[in-house]
Amino acid sequence: MTAVAAAHVNGTTKSSAPTSRPRTDDSGGPGIVEDRPGSYPWWHPAAAVDRTARFYRGIERRLAHQPLARLSLAWPRTAKFAAGKLTEDRTPGVPPTRLTPALLSQVIMDESIMAIAVGPKRFPRRADYQRVGDELARAHALFAEQGWIEDPRSFHREPPPLTDPAWTRGWALGKRYERLWWPSGYEPNLGVPGTDRWLAFEANRTASAWLLRHRDRSRPWVVCVHGFGTGSTFMDLFSFRAPYLHEQLGVNVAALVLPVHGSRRPGALNGEQFLGFELMNSVHGLTQSLWDLRRLLSWVRAQDPEGVGVFGVSLGAMVAGLVSAFDADLDLVLAGIPVVDFPGLIEHHAPTNLQMRSIEHNILDGTAQEVHRVVSPLAMPPVTPRPARAIFAGLGDRLATTDQARRLWEHWERPETCWFQGNHVGYLWSDTVWRFVTTVLDERHLTA
Repeated sequence: MTAVAAAHVNGTTKSSAPTSRPRTDDSGGPGIVEDRPGSYPWWHPAAAVDRTARFYRGIERRLAHQPLARLSLAWPRTAKFAAGKLTEDRTPGVPPTRLTPALLSQVIMDESIMAIAVGPKRFPRRADYQRVGDELARAHALFAEQGWIEDPRSFHREPPPLTDPAWTRGWALGKRYERLWWPSGYEPNLGVPGTDRWLAFEANRTASAWLLRHRDRSRPWVVCVHGFGTGSTFMDLFSFRAPYLHEQLGVNVAALVLPVHGSRRPGALNGEQFLGFELMNSVHGLTQSLWDLRRLLSWVRAQDPEGVGVFGVSLGAMVAGLVSAFDADLDLVLAGIPVVDFPGLIEHHAPTNLQMRSIEHNILDGTAQEVHRVVSPLAMPPVTPRPARAIFAGLGDRLATTDQARRLWEHWERPETCWFQGNHVGYLWSDTVWRFVTTVLDERHLTA
């Protein structure tokens, strides 16, 4: 998830400072930097400071390469979170956070996940900054010329209806399910950078969704959209409490598999190509997600449903937010623990030195942010009616962060929202959340 690295000191030489000399800086261009420590005489006080600083930097670098050692960062980050909550001003729309032991333990869980995930092995190489910056610059020029930045909805084409999918059956968590397969048919707009790389993912060209449905009569349908890194039937049955939705609430469930996830993943790691430093990949991934979801919704509507809702969590909530800007006939769009601004999330989680390098290479200087307007729910007015929108979010969410949910709440005109005392995945066991889910489904006649 991270991208971006240390500001270089383009030097001015002072009489009391070590001499400066030209060399190639980290970005590959000419720069002026101070001579390396060692140019001081051994007896100079600054030499001792340099030796001590090098010693501690060396320890820090070695620890950064050890995933278990990085776990130690979770504790000070949790303490910083707690201190911030004690001193911050009240944010409109967000209730006060109760710093209970249960909440802090969930915050530690989120911070531990981030500490493991954000390691040097996942950082971009120096050459990656130049290449990604170049792709984004070309995308920005094209998007501005075509008017897509000003009108993000115009970037997305109307997909054809899904009419004749293939069928298979499966079994997971004691539930027999059906699975739909169909050619996605997604093709990027002409000239969009990163197209060849994205289309080279062969398995991703076949879209998929699994179903739990009743055969007795017409029922409401809930279309679920999973988060980053899941997409297997086993995980998503659990993530959405799909057996509860199907058996207790009596609805039919259809769950989309997002691009490069689950059966569509081109590599060993689920979703690896979707969210990362290849920032044009996330543009393609979100555009194809919206395309595939709209096609699945066209098939669901052909099944004579009593009502149709979309329920997304995390990355899936971002896709749900996108579809709310295109589909005025949904009875519910429920966004759980939502991500809505991917470049903003990178800025939040990336180490400062990596952020600075991305700014140097014209990535997070506003270029990525403007290019991602075409896949931002915050850049498009929703057409799904306000009473059909709802959100739940965790007050201790350190992955998607509460600010992303708050911004969606503002953009969606402050719809019905459930703030729960938990972290990013705490909704899974939160009775508060599932009572809220049941209520919003029932109020919109999406239960049987």
